Amino acid sequence: MTRKATARAHPIQGLVKYHGMRDASLRLPYHDSISLCTAPTATTTTVEWEPDGREDTYVIGGEPVEGRAAERIDAVVDHVRELAGIDHAVRLESRNSFPPNIGFGSSSSGFAAAALALTEAAGLELSRSDVSTVARRGSSSAARSVTGAYSVLTAGLNDADCRSTRLDVGVGDDGFDPESDLRIVAAHVPAYKETEAAHREAAASHMMQARTAHVQDQLVEMRDALRAGDFDRIYGTAEHDSLSLTATTMTGPAGWVYWQPETIAVFNAVRALREEGVPVYFSTDTGASVYVNTRTEHVDTVESRVADVGVDTDVWEVGGPAHVLDASAALF
Repeated sequence: MTRKATARAHPIQGLVKYHGMRDASLRLPYHDSISLCTAPTATTTTVEWEPDGREDTYVIGGEPVEGRAAERIDAVVDHVRELAGIDHAVRLESRNSFPPNIGFGSSSSGFAAAALALTEAAGLELSRSDVSTVARRGSSSAARSVTGAYSVLTAGLNDADCRSTRLDVGVGDDGFDPESDLRIVAAHVPAYKETEAAHREAAASHMMQARTAHVQDQLVEMRDALRAGDFDRIYGTAEHDSLSLTATTMTGPAGWVYWQPETIAVFNAVRALREEGVPVYFSTDTGASVYVNTRTEHVDTVESRVADVGVDTDVWEVGGPAHVLDASAALF
């Protein structure tokens, strides 16, 4: 084993999102989910297995990790120990290039980078799809962050089935390439959210059964639209799925309402632009921040209109799979 490794992963934007888990410990979702990775946003994580270490230590953004957050990291670390047949303590440090916990998928890139760094440092020779099953124990979305670009996490009852794979995409009749021509205007709405609590109570929503049935059509539509490279179908489906997901979270026992006034204002700006003939759609995960999907040639116009709402913006593109970095990039 190499003992020390550093990895980087990009967070995801959910296109057809999962909600709720049939198995909370293995984080097995009820149905498939599809996402794309966003770049240059990324999490960088360095880990070192310490044979003489006395306890595991986790640091994210310079702050020690404790409580439930540490327990989620434990689940990934312990699984790698089992796979590698080691009992070493581990030191893990992680850093995000974007704000965490406001709806931009920080747990996806965080656990993806951790899983790849841990398995690499342990000397395990795994495919990215294999690594996705390790990352999934921290966050189901992290599985798709491991494989990168446009990926699907297939539902299942074990690691053989519940794993992420990369999806092939096609170029549209109008020349649109989903991997190179998409631009995402990220509208930052800094309202803290708690995704895990929403997943725990998902099944208690009276909308959940309807969503679980409806999402099958969404998955079929998304796969076909990606193969066809059809901008409007891909991101129009993602917009519709965002509304469906939120209807489910809002009708759970706690009545989670993540959206803020700025969130709705961005939606309205996007719809106004679309009425003017601009190809643009909004999407949200579990949070108040908004992904605004458009084409390269329209990104300046879209970013200007979104910024007029009074939110901070960034422009992102599609990111690749999680990858191991040179030793010179180590955080410690």
